[in-house]
Amino acid sequence: MCADTKTVRLALDAMGGDNAPACVVRGADIACRNHPHLAVTFYGDEARIKSFIGKARHLANARVIHTGEAVSPDDTASQAVRRGKTTSMWMAIASVADGEADAVVSAGNTGALMAMAKLQLRTMTGVTRPAIAAFFPTVGEHMCMLDLGANLECDAENLVQFAILGQAFHRSLTGKSEPRLGLLNVGEEEQKGHEYLRVASRQLADPELGINYQGFVEGSDLTNGKLDVVVTDGFSGNIALKTAEGISALFTRLLRRSLASTMLSRLGYFLARGALSEMRRHIDPRSYNGAVFLGLNGIAVKSHGGTDRIGFANAINVASELVDHGFLPDVSEAIARGNTILEQKKEDA
Repeated sequence: MCADTKTVRLALDAMGGDNAPACVVRGADIACRNHPHLAVTFYGDEARIKSFIGKARHLANARVIHTGEAVSPDDTASQAVRRGKTTSMWMAIASVADGEADAVVSAGNTGALMAMAKLQLRTMTGVTRPAIAAFFPTVGEHMCMLDLGANLECDAENLVQFAILGQAFHRSLTGKSEPRLGLLNVGEEEQKGHEYLRVASRQLADPELGINYQGFVEGSDLTNGKLDVVVTDGFSGNIALKTAEGISALFTRLLRRSLASTMLSRLGYFLARGALSEMRRHIDPRSYNGAVFLGLNGIAVKSHGGTDRIGFANAINVASELVDHGFLPDVSEAIARGNTILEQKKEDA
């Protein structure tokens, strides 16, 4: 660790994910190289973790808290919680709850991470359900989408709160004062979709709520760069996320195969390799790795379980930026203001 004027303390679940602990330690090494104000603590199998720290260049002052227990990818949320207090995931979250760390990052079981985080960090006052949010690539600037799987079924109140959370999240990280927000539906017309979607849409359109609401949007709008935040239920959001990842991988494979098919195409690749490399970086899922649990009294970042060191380093970067930007107070204030306005509307109705 190289200290700066404001050290960001991160708790890393070293045993979570398909490639742990190697991916976690190597990702932390990259993140600490780029951000020397990070102080990382690994939770997990000390011997295995230290074998990788010994090969790292920027983790000389990293701490390791030993535990031989880890959450299994196959554990249900309830199973993980019942036996979780000795696992690397639980202990990493506990350090945030106890004020010993500013944020936790894990590539482990998503359901277990959400359940443990809710239990230890608690939801913010006024938040009915936390949501998972992450950024997507578009033809323009990055777009934030939530919920991505925490809540498979939602009502109008949940969606309105997700909008408030998502707007505050986007504003905190990007500085954009009025991010453009849309509500995912099966069509843009006002009469489309379930009744709870139409109720949420009417509430979001109220100018007093302070949402820069663009109305209903369809799946084809997710990548056109016209939106900054898209709100949906966790069922639809998770499908959209996995579909986007699959299409990105498909496009990359097909492009690689096509460019290698003939001598002329290989020559074309040689001439255009700079532009193709830039495009590949823009759609690389690792560049957007790091989903955030919004609505908790603490910062918890979920890395993709199958990511590599570059992807995990990006998840660490997300956690660091949230701490640096004072994310939690911004979100808490936005929720309090939004709930006050909504309650007043109910009383006046």
